[in-house]
Amino acid sequence: MAPSSTLTLSKVSLFLVLLFFVSLSSSYATSRLTHDRVNNPPKSRAEKLIRSLNLSPKDPVNIVKGDDLANGFVPGNIVEKKFSFLGDSGPSIEDLGHHAGYYSLPNSKAARMFYFFFESRSNKDDPVVIWLTGGPGCGGELALFYENGPFHIANNLSLVWNDFGWDQASNILFVDQPTGTGFSYSSDASDIRNDEVGISNDLYDFLQEFFKAHPEFVKNDFYITGESYAGHYVPALASRVNQGNKENEGIHINLKGFAIGNGLTNPAIQYQAYPDFALDNGIITKAEHDQISQSIPDCEQAAKTCETQGGQSCETAFNICDSIFNSIMTIAGDINCIVLIYSNCSTMTSERNV
Repeated sequence: MAPSSTLTLSKVSLFLVLLFFVSLSSSYATSRLTHDRVNNPPKSRAEKLIRSLNLSPKDPVNIVKGDDLANGFVPGNIVEKKFSFLGDSGPSIEDLGHHAGYYSLPNSKAARMFYFFFESRSNKDDPVVIWLTGGPGCGGELALFYENGPFHIANNLSLVWNDFGWDQASNILFVDQPTGTGFSYSSDASDIRNDEVGISNDLYDFLQEFFKAHPEFVKNDFYITGESYAGHYVPALASRVNQGNKENEGIHINLKGFAIGNGLTNPAIQYQAYPDFALDNGIITKAEHDQISQSIPDCEQAAKTCETQGGQSCETAFNICDSIFNSIMTIAGDINCIVLIYSNCSTMTSERNV
C-alpha cells in the first residue's frame, strides 16, 4: 500500500475519477498526472491515458506494488492502492482515506474482485459497512456516486461531497460482485458464479483478506447492507459470515446485523404485489390492473420452476415476471420507478432516497 496522505476534495472532474478507476484495472497503468494542469486540460489528459490502457486484459495479470509484474495468477492475494482525488483548492477533510484494489479469488481460475473502501469522515472506530448493489450485475459505483457514497456527480460532470454519504458514520466498502460485474473480471468464463453459495463464499474470502490488510478495523462492528437483488446477496453473506465465526475460520468478523433496502427476495410473492401498488398510487386504472394481473399465475409457476431446475428456466421466469413490471412502466410513462415523485431521468441522490 502506498503511504497515506492528506486528501483534499472540493470538486473533481469525473474524467479524472474514471482515470483512477481504469488505472487500477491494468498492470501497465503506472504513469501519474504530472503534466501542467493549466495548459493540458483534465479531460484531454484523461482521454489520452485511458486510450493507452489495456482495459480488458486477455492474459491474467496481477497488479503489484512497485514496477514488478506478477507472472500468472496468484490466488488469495489482495492488491490495494491508496489514491487522492485531484481538484481545485477548497475546504479539506483531514485523514480521509480512499482505497481501491483487486482481490484475486482463491477458488477460481483467474477471477479478480474490485472494490472501493472509504474510511469514516468522523471516526475510524465507526462500524465497517459493506454495500452490495443488486441487479444482479450492477456495479458498486452506482451506489457510490448516486446513492450513499462520499460524493455524487454534479450536472457539470464534477464530483461534490455528498452530505448524506454513509462514510460520515461508517467505514464503507463498495464491492463489484459477483465476478463479471463492474470492474471485477476474469479471463475464464467458468469463474462466473450462478448461485448464492458461490457468491457468498467469494465475498467471505474477500473480507478475510481485507481484514488481514486492515487489522485496525477487525475490532469494529460489521454490517452487511444492500438493495434490490441484494435481497439475495445480503442474507447469504450474513449466513456465511456467521458460519465462519462459529467454525473459527480465519479472522472473526464482528457481525452485528444486516439491512436490505427495497430488496428482491421472493419474486413469486413480490411481483404479484406490483399491480396492487401501481393501482393504489394511481399509476394504472382498475381495468389495466386486472389485465396485467392475469400474468401473475404464470409468474408464480415459473418462479417455482426456477427454484427447482435453475438454468434456462430462471431466465424464462425472469422474462415472464418482469413483463408485469414492464407493462406497468409502459403505462406509467416518465416516472422514476424507485422514487415515484420524480421523473425517470431525475438524479438519484442520497437525499432523495432517505
